[in-house]
Amino acid sequence: MTISIAEFATRRDALLADLRSLVELESPSTDKAAVDRLVGYVRERARGLEATIEAYPQRDYGDLTIASWQGTSDAAAEPLLVLTHVDTVWPVGTLARRPFRIEGDLAFGPGIYDMKASVAMFLEAMRWLRERGLAHRPIRWLINTEEEVGSPVSRPLIEAEAQRSAFVLCLEPPAPGGALKTARKGVGIFTLRITGRAAHAGADPERGISAIQELANQIHSLHSLNDLARGTTVNVGVVGGGTRSNVVAAEAWAYVDVRVTTQDEADRVCAAVLGARPWLPGTSVTVEGGMNRPPMERTPVIVAAFERARAIGRQVGLELTEAATGGASDGNFTAALGISTLDGLGCPGDGAHAEHEQISLSGLIERTALLTALLHHL
Repeated sequence: MTISIAEFATRRDALLADLRSLVELESPSTDKAAVDRLVGYVRERARGLEATIEAYPQRDYGDLTIASWQGTSDAAAEPLLVLTHVDTVWPVGTLARRPFRIEGDLAFGPGIYDMKASVAMFLEAMRWLRERGLAHRPIRWLINTEEEVGSPVSRPLIEAEAQRSAFVLCLEPPAPGGALKTARKGVGIFTLRITGRAAHAGADPERGISAIQELANQIHSLHSLNDLARGTTVNVGVVGGGTRSNVVAAEAWAYVDVRVTTQDEADRVCAAVLGARPWLPGTSVTVEGGMNRPPMERTPVIVAAFERARAIGRQVGLELTEAATGGASDGNFTAALGISTLDGLGCPGDGAHAEHEQISLSGLIERTALLTALLHHL
């Protein structure tokens, strides 16, 4: 059966109604009660599509969920793993000043682009498959609740599910122009803490050892690790220390962000950051942290998955392109395991984590058709 964009255009109003409900259930990562309200809504929608629900209760974050459907072409086939997250960066109350709204071909609202539109797309795709009896592999939909804070509790579940899957479909937003993401940088997160010795800055400064001075040395050293030709960036983004201007600082600290394109580079830079040593005698330096997400490298496995998706996209009437990005997603975890991963399958738009966050409504229709075709043909 041919899947066409025109057919999905007839479902525009239903898609928008579902999307509005998702956006209006605000769900910041750190508000468990709010996220769980949205999780409950999504579970009920999945049950309405005859999904089996597996719940994974969490203490600090929203409860994780896997919704699954048996395969209709081969029940014993390796499943497709679909990754979405329902948490956002926006606190409860954002909706009051930035309500869901439509202006021409654009829809606005907190979390709409990253990535509640993807949830609406997937629910519609499953409805379409089931109502038309289209064949598909077993499908397992992992609904993450803490992706925006680095997936600290969901990573083991994501990796375990990926290792038993034929393909992973990550419904993060695409790159500009709608390109799928065939390479993502890995992300390292570190905390640097420095201890010196306090003293009166005017009466006896020679008795003090400035932790802030040592922090300046460390910042210079860390930023020397930048290598833009390799795609490596090291950024000391937040710093603090000291107590008063007339006190030699006894303590200082910094938060450090690392981005790398390959695992070899991750190993090199992480070793350098974790191996930081004091320059100023009498100070001590400790570093905590590591790689939060491994790099998603453009391997032959990733390229083959993209080419497969591009062929399916052409059947729908879409010409897919590919791109690399400095941001990371849960797709980084699965790609690093060598699993065929398609990332950036979400809805075109703009403004992730920004006040003008928006999606393209025509893009919403096109990507829903594409997702349905991928679920059917992969």
